[in-house]
Amino acid sequence: MKEIVINVDNNKNKIVMLVENGNLLERYEENSGIKRLEGNIYLGKIQNVLQGMQAAFVDIGEKKNTFIHIKDILPKVDTKLDDPEKAIKGANIKDIVKVGMPILVQVKRDSTNKKGARVSTHINLPGRFCVIMPEVEFITISQKIEDEKERARLIEIIEKNIPKGVGIIVRTSAEGKTEEEIVKDMKQTIAKWKEIKNISKASKEVPKLIYENSDITKRILIDLIDQDIKRIIVNTDEEQKELEKMLKENEQEIEIVLKKQDSILDLYDLGTQLEKIENRKIWLKCGGFITIDKTEALTAIDVNSGKYIGTSSLEQTVYTVNKEASIEIAKQLRLRDIGGIIIIDYIDMKEQEHREKIIQVLQENLKNDRSKTQIVGFTELNLLEMTRKHMCSND
Repeated sequence: MKEIVINVDNNKNKIVMLVENGNLLERYEENSGIKRLEGNIYLGKIQNVLQGMQAAFVDIGEKKNTFIHIKDILPKVDTKLDDPEKAIKGANIKDIVKVGMPILVQVKRDSTNKKGARVSTHINLPGRFCVIMPEVEFITISQKIEDEKERARLIEIIEKNIPKGVGIIVRTSAEGKTEEEIVKDMKQTIAKWKEIKNISKASKEVPKLIYENSDITKRILIDLIDQDIKRIIVNTDEEQKELEKMLKENEQEIEIVLKKQDSILDLYDLGTQLEKIENRKIWLKCGGFITIDKTEALTAIDVNSGKYIGTSSLEQTVYTVNKEASIEIAKQLRLRDIGGIIIIDYIDMKEQEHREKIIQVLQENLKNDRSKTQIVGFTELNLLEMTRKHMCSND
């Protein structure tokens, strides 16, 4: 049984957890003291143009200026048909933007202690079944939808109903939904974009926040509402009322259970499960272990045999540890919502067949991940390269 468990502490910090049969699958945290900008849309102002970097700094009214690269200003292209690098090579940032010029941007990545936020003119507005991409005209179907007949059906629905000048990403949640449901969602999201556009055109104030991304509960619920959720457990009256309102707006009937007296984190021993997510080392059932180290550039995962000595050949022992590690890695990527470049240092395997099987095991277990993942393959140094999008990105 799938459930959503939401814990709000006395400081209004929030943890939203996806739980299946008592096992924690996904968790997202929102700290009331940390201002998150990701997903927000601003009417910003160009502050500096950096010709050598083909980039610019944009003032959006926050303490730090944001950064935008020329590829996030030039019109978005369908990568299946065109190479975006070609357009970049023939363009000059100084011919496109000028200091003081207003520019409508969306925050794609929050700021850190060292860097300001990253923004783009390529706006994405997520709905329940579709993500709207204004100013482009192509349709993308979530890779998680594998059935070709269903993909063709969804494309036909969108092509029949999409207005000009709008692109669409069809989300995984659209699979199996009726044309009426999908079109209704698409029209509502397009109406939201028209409102954003009208506000930005009429605004005399620059910089200005035009659209604020909803809080974590709303974002996660929209993503999970069609994932066969049986009930939602909360610990505050305020959260319960907000959820009831959201479910009514989305015409969904999901049981909401209020547990004010008990500690929600005691349920299914969720407190202990959350603590384990913070561990650098994760032990495998066979006796081996993996370590996870995050840097600013990438996440490195190392596989070790640990206490496991195997029962047959060295190659088979290595394969057994690597196989179990692959299952755990897929689980941890989802649990920790690890995004960006991921490098996995498996124990060296001599047989090509075993390397191929490891990739298959990893791919199979990543199917449970709602986020977009891509396995590049093994490098000459026997390191496996892959990428994953944060769940705050759209699928």
